[in-house]
Amino acid sequence: MPTSATARRASANSHAAKNGKPNAPKRANGDQADCGHVAAALSPAKRNGKPGLFTTFAQKTAHLTGRPATFMLATLVIVVWAVSGPLFGYSDTWQLVINTGTTIVTFLMVFLIQHTQNRDSLAIQVKLDELIIKLHGAGNELAGAEDLCDEDLEALHETYRKRAAQAHDALEKRRAAR
Repeated sequence: MPTSATARRASANSHAAKNGKPNAPKRANGDQADCGHVAAALSPAKRNGKPGLFTTFAQKTAHLTGRPATFMLATLVIVVWAVSGPLFGYSDTWQLVINTGTTIVTFLMVFLIQHTQNRDSLAIQVKLDELIIKLHGAGNELAGAEDLCDEDLEALHETYRKRAAQAHDALEKRRAAR
């Protein structure tokens, strides 16, 4: 009967690409992660690689709410509400309906948008980190800059702002020398 370590090695070996390089990233101890599931070691319950229920819901909702048809539907709701004003005598209840509805939708959308934004931002950071690390001559110390405290991040920003100004000045001098 194979042990769990033997099963992990067999699983890691079964994910080799055709060019002989492994597809899965290496774990800290040198073993390969199963089929790219980096978070598997941290969260064994989510080993299927599928996003969670909330993530799926948030992504689909963000996709649907960003469509022109959804905007038109929201506009139609506002027009119907406005046209119905005379029917209800522009009463407090009539105003409360739209105020409550828009407040609830806005409140819920803030969380969905923030979740989607956080996920997109993290994905971009991971991709940028990979580019920085793989680019020869790049300062790899910047790969994890998003994890710095605010003061360090501001200091780093100021350093690179100054470097960018120096590079701009050098470029202007070269252009003027031509």
